[in-house]
Amino acid sequence: MEAPRIAKQNLKAVLLVGGLGSRLRSLVPSSPKPLATLGDKPFLELLVRQLRYQGIRRLVLCTGYLAEQIEHQFGDGGSLDVEIEYSRESQPMGTAGALKLAEDRLKDCPEFLVMNGDSFMQVNFDRLIAFHGAHRGIASLVVRRVENAQRYGSVDLDAEGRVLKFGEKAAGNAPGPINAGVYFFSREVLRHIPSGPCSLETVVFPELLGRGVFALEQDGMFIDIGVPEDYVRAQAICDRLREAAFENESLERWAE
Repeated sequence: MEAPRIAKQNLKAVLLVGGLGSRLRSLVPSSPKPLATLGDKPFLELLVRQLRYQGIRRLVLCTGYLAEQIEHQFGDGGSLDVEIEYSRESQPMGTAGALKLAEDRLKDCPEFLVMNGDSFMQVNFDRLIAFHGAHRGIASLVVRRVENAQRYGSVDLDAEGRVLKFGEKAAGNAPGPINAGVYFFSREVLRHIPSGPCSLETVVFPELLGRGVFALEQDGMFIDIGVPEDYVRAQAICDRLREAAFENESLERWAE
């Protein structure tokens, strides 16, 4: 089932790019984490181009730490053929708090995408939108099976993809599905986020489970550059990540 064209054209994507990036500071000491370079371009550009390639051009960037660098780098988005608005936090707000702060930018959005700005997931956004519509929940998230789910925190699902529980990060090495940092929300989610600093992952999602949170499993490339070893790995697989963003289209798109 393909999402209606008009919905796709009007859809907004919120990118959470305000984090402090403390764990990556040894490799990226003077820039916000989303501006860490991947090859010769900012990591965040990979996400923007991924969205644009799949027809999503209305973006809201939730900035915070060193916000002016991101805002200067991307401006209004015209150079990348997208439209960018900014919601700047004056203090660390967490993933949910940053989203709540951007509520005014989402007034015309009954539904919207949300993405973490420090991770990449190869995902079919049309499929995610259709999945959300078919399940009629309040939120849908993308999950990816990995060999070490404990490192990220596991997601427990039933046979229909309903999320039953979010596991905590823990020591050990057990495979399973993890939250890949890509979400599709009904606007009602915003009413369940309190004012002030707050986390989607640890506070809001557990409170929403009774209202219908579903998970779409995708098996494409996934990487989180939040820790030095994975940022180094991202550099090593830079071309593969670019190909994944464009679903194996020509890399000339990246050089535009």
